[in-house]
Amino acid sequence: MTEQDNQSELHRLRAENRRLRDLLESHGIDWRPARPTDAIATSSLTTHQKVALFRRLFQGRTDVYPIRWENRSGKSGYTPACANEWKAGVCEKPRIKCSDCTRRRLIPVTDQTIYDHLTGQHTIGVYPLLEGDSCHFLAVDFDKADWREDAQAFVQSCRELDVPVALEVSRSGNGAHAWIFFASRVPAREARQLGTALISHTCSRTRQLELTSYDRLFPNQDTLPKGGFGNLIALPLQKFPRQRGGSIFVDDALQPFPDQWTFLASIRPMKPGDIESVILKATGGSHPLDVNFVTEEDLAEPWLTSFISRKPSFRRCWQTV
Repeated sequence: MTEQDNQSELHRLRAENRRLRDLLESHGIDWRPARPTDAIATSSLTTHQKVALFRRLFQGRTDVYPIRWENRSGKSGYTPACANEWKAGVCEKPRIKCSDCTRRRLIPVTDQTIYDHLTGQHTIGVYPLLEGDSCHFLAVDFDKADWREDAQAFVQSCRELDVPVALEVSRSGNGAHAWIFFASRVPAREARQLGTALISHTCSRTRQLELTSYDRLFPNQDTLPKGGFGNLIALPLQKFPRQRGGSIFVDDALQPFPDQWTFLASIRPMKPGDIESVILKATGGSHPLDVNFVTEEDLAEPWLTSFISRKPSFRRCWQTV
C-alpha cells in the first residue's frame, strides 16, 4: 500500500469515526471516555443496576430516611425526611420538634431517592437498625487525627480473619468508614459484638494502647429505641463530596478504586453463620455471648469489664492512659 493509499484510508477512518460519534450523540449516547474520578460514569452497569446494587448493600430502614440540611450560618445536620416539612399551616417548626409532631408524614426510600443522592440532588443517610433489632451491615467509624493508620490496621485485621470489608473515605475527607455487609439480616447485638472483637484484635495485633480515631459502631444500639430510629450513618458516593475526593471507596493503601461500581459489585457479603467463629478467632477463644455492651451509647469502649478482665491485653488496649 502506497503512502497515498495510507492517507486515504486514514481520512476514511476519521470520517467514519465522526459519523459514528454524530450518530451516538443524536441518540443521546455519551461516547467520550469516562473520567477516572467520576464514580457514576466509569461502569458498564446501567443506572437501574447501580441503584439496585446500592440499595442491596446499604440496606437500612426503608420506611424513613434521614436527609441532610444546612442553614445560612453553615450549621448542618440530618432530620427524617418529611412530606409536610415547612408546609404552611401544617408544619410548626421550630416551635414543635419533629419528634413531637403529630402531623409528621415520613417519606419512604425509593429508587428515585437513591438516584437523587448519587447525582447530588440531596444528601441522605440510612438508619441501619431495623425493627426486630436486626441489621444488614456493620460500619465502623474512624474520624480523628490518626484515622488513616487506624482504619488501615482495622482492615488488615479483617483480611487476616477473612472478613470482607469495604473502606470508604468519609464525605469530609478527614475520616473513614469500614463497612461489613451481611448476606442476610443478623441481630444487631451480634453485628456489634463482631465489631468489638475486630477492634480488640486490631489493638492486640498492633500492640497499640488504643485506636485513638475509633469513634463508634453502626448500628450504635443493640435494640431499637422506643419511639426512635437509632443512629444514622451518611450514605457514600454523593456527587459533590465525591468530586472532592470524599465519600468514595479506597483500597488498602487508601487509593480510590478507579471504578467505584465495579468494586461495589465485587463485594462478597459475610455469611451470618461465620460471625461466631470470627469472634472466637479474634478474641482468642472467648465466646461471643460473653461480649457484653455498656448501656451508655457513646462510650468509645463499648464492652463490660467481665469480658476485658479475662483478656488483660484488651484492658490495656482500651483503658484511658
